[in-house]
Amino acid sequence: MWSHLKRSLTNLTKHTIAELTVLVKTRLKRMQYRSGLLVGFLTSTKLDYRPYL
Repeated sequence: MWSHLKRSLTNLTKHTIAELTVLVKTRLKRMQYRSGLLVGFLTSTKLDYRPYL
């Protein structure tokens, strides 16, 4: 997920940490609602992420 986030931040210039923080939070919020993207991250790890019974 971090790699994906870093790629989305390339070629962007922010002047302060506050601006960068807002941008990162916005990008993470967008990812939160893309369930296919998140499932893809988990699938690529080849770990079993089903809930325990």
